Amino acid sequence: MNRTAMLQRVLDHPSPWDMVIIGGGATGTGVAVDAASRGYDVLLLEQHDFGKGTSSRSTKLVHGGVRYLEQGNVSLVMGALKERGLLRKNAPHLVRDLPFIVPNYDWWEAPFYGLGLKVYDMLAGKYGFGKSQVLSRNDLLERIPTVKTEGLRGGVLYYDGQFDDSRLLINLVATAAEHGASLLNYAPVTRITKDSEGYLDGVIALDTESGTELEIKAHVVINATGAFTDSVRRLAEPEVQGMIAPSQGIHLVFDRSILPGNSAIMVPHTSDGRVMFAIPWHQHVLVGTTDTPVEHPLLEPTAFDHEIEFILETAGKYLDKAPSRKDVLSVFVGIRPLVKMPGGGSTAALSRDHTIHIDTSGLLTICGGKWTTYRHMAEDCVDHAVTLGQLDEKPCVTKDLKIHGYDPDTSALGNLAIYGSDAARIKELIEQDIELGDRLHPALPYCRAEVVWSVREEMARTVEDFLSRRVRALFLNSKAAIEMAPAVAEIMSAELNKGEDWKNDQIRQFQALASQYVLSDSASVAAC
Repeated sequence: MNRTAMLQRVLDHPSPWDMVIIGGGATGTGVAVDAASRGYDVLLLEQHDFGKGTSSRSTKLVHGGVRYLEQGNVSLVMGALKERGLLRKNAPHLVRDLPFIVPNYDWWEAPFYGLGLKVYDMLAGKYGFGKSQVLSRNDLLERIPTVKTEGLRGGVLYYDGQFDDSRLLINLVATAAEHGASLLNYAPVTRITKDSEGYLDGVIALDTESGTELEIKAHVVINATGAFTDSVRRLAEPEVQGMIAPSQGIHLVFDRSILPGNSAIMVPHTSDGRVMFAIPWHQHVLVGTTDTPVEHPLLEPTAFDHEIEFILETAGKYLDKAPSRKDVLSVFVGIRPLVKMPGGGSTAALSRDHTIHIDTSGLLTICGGKWTTYRHMAEDCVDHAVTLGQLDEKPCVTKDLKIHGYDPDTSALGNLAIYGSDAARIKELIEQDIELGDRLHPALPYCRAEVVWSVREEMARTVEDFLSRRVRALFLNSKAAIEMAPAVAEIMSAELNKGEDWKNDQIRQFQALASQYVLSDSASVAAC
């Protein structure tokens, strides 16, 4: 996980790669893990930092998808529940069981949702996380004392999974590297090259740190760029019709006091047709999400005021004390790369099934799907790539492949539990320099040693990389993250041998970015 060494591998590579993967989110890194663990020669190129886009902005759930069951998509739910179980088995340091409660305010809700969630349990089979049950009013209040009590009859309890999305992503990058893959962040693909017959044979990428143009040959090029799928397809064929219907979802983050305890709330039906969750996460509470079609995907999307008000209003229907704008510690936004369906319609109704498409140029595109099913998507993609590239067939091994950081018991690791087996090495850094154990901010648990670790071992290149994705400071408390930036920049500049100008630029750039995550007390004039 050393970027300089990774870049040198690319510069020194003498022959075409078996596979070049464009995109360093969940899908791309999943494909890299699958292909590298089978023994293929793999290069992954990411335009920004790993997980900069959708893959760090999810609802933090590893789940089968209750709403897809209601839509009748039983096969999707069964597949996702199986993948949920495999992910908990292979990354227990990051995936855990989480109880969800559906509060009931009408007489019919308990039998209706109770039956549906019994089916959910049944479909999970041996991969189940726990049995659902109907709760009395008192039982529910014991678990969630801040739920709205007026008209409350009881609820239904079921179990799903929770994880830290960007931490899992970084561990997948490390897993791919351990199996021989080369992976570069900050290396956007600018062109796709073709042979004399018009069939693609490689890419041109730019190392943005050095300005070096990289000419890369490959037997197969895989487009795994999520919301940016169509932009990459048009590098090969400018006139292709778009496949993606981008949809924006936002999440608001609050202090843990609005939802104490260890249970989440699930609202099965909201006015925009989506499920809404209120979830304990990293000693905070995350509430979301919305579904707003957008015309063009952005790397750093921003929330519309109507989305913010929708979440606050919906949360207020289920919490005894309705949260307000001043209670919001951070707001983050992600773009769902949903695959278009004939006839259009609401993006909330689009399936999370993945799609594999091969353009006439030979570009293999994988899109759609969701975090929970990333492993299965990767297996399917690599199988197609092997056939397309006329490579030797090798079996997939990821069903039982332990993900980097694997540790079945992190209970003694405290704030370093998210690092799993790497926590011991971070503790060694602190033993060597006791000041590295100092917290970066009193409101969050992160320490100075984690900055050092992220630069040396996790390819963090900017203050944003650390505060947004190596740890989750920006997503949990945007004002605290802004205050942490100078200390983080100081440590990173020393680790990366950068000067005062770089440090000051990093502070300025991060604080400008982070201001978009701070919610003002009043709605803006330009609502959307």
